[in-house]
Amino acid sequence: MNSRASANDVWRIGSAGDVHAPRTILERHGVLFDLDTVLSAAGIDSVGDASVRAILESWAVWQERLTELAGASDDAPPLDPEALSWLPPVVYPRKIVICGANYRAHVTEMGGDPDALTHPFTLLKPATTSVIGHQQPIVIPRQVTWIDWEGELGVVIGHRVRHLALADALTAVAGYCPVNDVSARDWMDAQVPGVGMDWTLHKGFDGFTPAGPLITPARFVDDPQQLTIKLTVNGATKQETSTSDMIFGVAQLITHLTSVMTLEPGDMLLTGSPSGVGFGRKPPEHLEPGDEVILSIGGVGTLVNPVIAETVG
Repeated sequence: MNSRASANDVWRIGSAGDVHAPRTILERHGVLFDLDTVLSAAGIDSVGDASVRAILESWAVWQERLTELAGASDDAPPLDPEALSWLPPVVYPRKIVICGANYRAHVTEMGGDPDALTHPFTLLKPATTSVIGHQQPIVIPRQVTWIDWEGELGVVIGHRVRHLALADALTAVAGYCPVNDVSARDWMDAQVPGVGMDWTLHKGFDGFTPAGPLITPARFVDDPQQLTIKLTVNGATKQETSTSDMIFGVAQLITHLTSVMTLEPGDMLLTGSPSGVGFGRKPPEHLEPGDEVILSIGGVGTLVNPVIAETVG
């Protein structure tokens, strides 16, 4: 937590309800509020579009406004968490960039040499169809027999940036959230001679990017390289480490990416998975219908998703 903020100052935002008309959820002290009712309780009739995506488009203005609103949120009626249908924190992010092979122990368990990596390895995930929210089911596609978990720190971008220097890179970050980069491991064998694995289909199935439930603003995270990350399946710990094991830190990833592409408000970066994935275990493990995956990142949040089989028909 940022030394400038007390525990009472921390607030988070997320999305729930209808994907076509998402409600913005404001959390403070573990209590959830509908942002519209908080605005109304504060005597603010209209601010235009107050979706999370729109908030990120004007992040410099909104984060100060939300800090004030969070302080006045006790005047608004709280929401029943059990009645919420969670959406991804950012509904339809502009793009999702995976920064893979980015934990030293994970690269080692997958048979690689972490010291041989001279720059981040990146790829894109489908931004509108792969993302699902907290408590939403991870669906095992009918043509896939082996899906795997990959708990990761997600980075949500809050400014349009290009060519950022390392010292300035974290200024692009609006906040952080837990993300599970689900992977179809049996598609890893589909090698194309001279080209390699089809990474898009390996990680691009519908619903293969659970995220949320909420975004913790960067102002409340002292150091993204000092966060605990833990993933369990049916209560058994599978991944547990610190983001300090990243080969390339969040700032390095942003500097590298912005040397190639413009990052925009609402973009999500997946910063790599620690060791302990099913593929690297002996014997290997995979998710099955009926499993429950819980990803917790200290100071950021906890993401819970059940696993089900795709309905054929």
